[in-house]
Amino acid sequence: MPYYRSVGEIPPKRHTQFRRPDGGLYAEELMGVEGFHSESALLYHRHLPTAIVDAVAVPESVDDLTANSPLLPRHLRTHELGTAGQDFVSGRSVLMGNGDVRIAYAVVSEPGPLYRNAIGDEVLFVESGTGRLETLFGVLDLVPGDYAVVPTSTTHRVVPTSLDPLRLLMIEATGHIAPPRRYLSARGQLLEHSPYCERDLHGPAEPFLVEAEDVDVLVRSRQGMTRYTYANHPFDVIGWDGCLYPYIYSIHDFEPITGRLHQPPPVHQTFEGPNFVVCSFVPRLFDYHPLSIPAPYNHANVDSDEMIFYCAGDFMSRKGAGIAQGSISLHPAGFIHGPQPGSVEASIGAHATEELAVMVDTFRPLDLGAAARQCEDPGYAWTWSGRGPAS
Repeated sequence: MPYYRSVGEIPPKRHTQFRRPDGGLYAEELMGVEGFHSESALLYHRHLPTAIVDAVAVPESVDDLTANSPLLPRHLRTHELGTAGQDFVSGRSVLMGNGDVRIAYAVVSEPGPLYRNAIGDEVLFVESGTGRLETLFGVLDLVPGDYAVVPTSTTHRVVPTSLDPLRLLMIEATGHIAPPRRYLSARGQLLEHSPYCERDLHGPAEPFLVEAEDVDVLVRSRQGMTRYTYANHPFDVIGWDGCLYPYIYSIHDFEPITGRLHQPPPVHQTFEGPNFVVCSFVPRLFDYHPLSIPAPYNHANVDSDEMIFYCAGDFMSRKGAGIAQGSISLHPAGFIHGPQPGSVEASIGAHATEELAVMVDTFRPLDLGAAARQCEDPGYAWTWSGRGPAS
């Protein structure tokens, strides 16, 4: 995170005596990244955050990602995936991934367990429904259009709060996710040319205290999943400060960068992770050169795979391809892709777009999960030509 925050009760100096009303010491926890050479947070617990009473390995089914072979553009209909009785951990359907990132989809209708991802940061994007992201830092309310950025090893859970299920696109990194470096000053402030600023980032406003004993926490690591049982509830933090914490950023606060001619995809970049970027496509004015063509040009991502999750609005360049809300398109490196036939001509003279979409570009190929095969539209690859495979 690019700026410092303080929530709840903390002492004037760090690593000094800070006593409970009964005279005992609060327990410090320094949570830091990159070997404590980068951002950190200092949390103050009522009980020892190290006190476990049990640890059990939890078997998990293998994701079984397979190569995108033959190399094809793909269209996934995520709304065809299951909806009943799922939480945000067990209900994740892994659609695609590689050694840097996994992209999953979840339809959450049940409160989740306490969970900690020790592999990397996560971004939860809310397509529809509402919920609560409960963390040891505090609570964040989730509404459609929110990106929730959860730092590595943050104990948290997701609780749906609406009658309709909470639909989440989930981006799981193997490292840290942050604003693009070109939008940050040398000291971490978001610069004037950034499409958003610190006022758009919302962290927990107050502690979230829960008292309980013998509490289970699922921890995912590179060695697998473990269920720890803690002597006391991890949500016993009375105060914290620092630059590392979960936060919400709404896609509706992204200020699009426009120009006289069609702008390249990097102007939509919102976050960056290890060997991937996340971009936001939002309602915006089209190009204003008198001869401009608003539809994107045909292009080849020679270094990256491009995944787009279509959230809402009118997807002008994809008309005729079957793309709708909840669709995901995957255009891999090695495939030249672009607007559907007729979209270029139809876009001329248009003044604005109302589309809303999230794009993830990776710099290593994305393999496909079983859930992707389950909800794939098998005719998508042929929609540019109108013909199926040669017999």
